[in-house]
Amino acid sequence: MNILLVIIAVIAIILLFTGGFVSSLNFLLWVGIILLAIAVIVFLVRLLTGNRRV
Repeated sequence: MNILLVIIAVIAIILLFTGGFVSSLNFLLWVGIILLAIAVIVFLVRLLTGNRRV
């Protein structure tokens, strides 16, 4: 897995928790969901195509 993909996934999880706990920063919840979805899609595409280059 690419290091950039790992960083995006970690940021997405942090934003999900931050957006969930702080109601005034509700938009971070949506940003976290979008980033997490992008990270999962990229991971699945790399897994299915067999592209293992770093």
